[in-house]
Amino acid sequence: MNYWLGVATLTGIYMIAILGVSILTGFTGLFSMGHAGFMAIGAYTSALVTKTFHLPVLVGIFLGMFTALAVGLLIGYPTLKLKGDYFVIATLGIGEVTKLLIENLPSVTGGARGLTDVPKGTTFPMVAVFLIIIIWGLHNFLHSKQGRNCVAVREEELATASIGASVSSYKMLAMGISCALCGISGALLAHYMHYLNPTMFNMVKSDELVMTVILGGCGSLTGTIIASLILVPLPEILRFGSVQEWRMVFYGLLVVLVIIFKPSGLMGTKEFSLQGLKSVCGKVTSHRRRGN
Repeated sequence: MNYWLGVATLTGIYMIAILGVSILTGFTGLFSMGHAGFMAIGAYTSALVTKTFHLPVLVGIFLGMFTALAVGLLIGYPTLKLKGDYFVIATLGIGEVTKLLIENLPSVTGGARGLTDVPKGTTFPMVAVFLIIIIWGLHNFLHSKQGRNCVAVREEELATASIGASVSSYKMLAMGISCALCGISGALLAHYMHYLNPTMFNMVKSDELVMTVILGGCGSLTGTIIASLILVPLPEILRFGSVQEWRMVFYGLLVVLVIIFKPSGLMGTKEFSLQGLKSVCGKVTSHRRRGN
């Protein structure tokens, strides 16, 4: 029971980071391959301030969030002016530079050996509360003028600029939200694992975040949540039984199949809603009546 509660907690923690990447990549159309670096910034900031200054874990989490936000905006100002692949390469470099800085500051971060004795404090109820608040906030944001303009930037940047919207401002807004959520995710991870190591935030982790967004559907919060619930715990689910040695093969195969047969992702740009559910139920009921 404790094991599966742990898997659920980690799924929720990583889902927060994936939702952050979804805002930047899925809704604003800016592909980032280095957002694990912002998770690392949030994680190490929270771990160090709570361990060194004995601050409450919740204070450390918010300090980690604000640090990741500040660094993201500072880096975003020059890099968001880049187009297409150049922005992807820049974010990839940022993620690797963050990891290298952590490895080469052993007196502060513990270096490649890692940071031990991080104060514990992350629990499943805490992660659940963070998730509920974040999903509610993102839903409202995407239905606001600012959120719709972020989506417009993804669809047609020149047209968005032609109606007087500041494209660079909305890119910075998406970058800020994305980095802040990754900072929260990293901080929660630090206080759950009780230990940090730079390899936890490598390029592979950044790839997994983007991959989950793409599989769920670029432009769908519902798809991002569903994909997170499937892909994050999947390696652990496949760890048991005769498929233990093949679990990563099954994981990769699932990713390839979804990309081939559902290129737009599991949900595309669709969202779950009560009105949509009522409509589907109404159609099913109508079909049954006709059959009778």
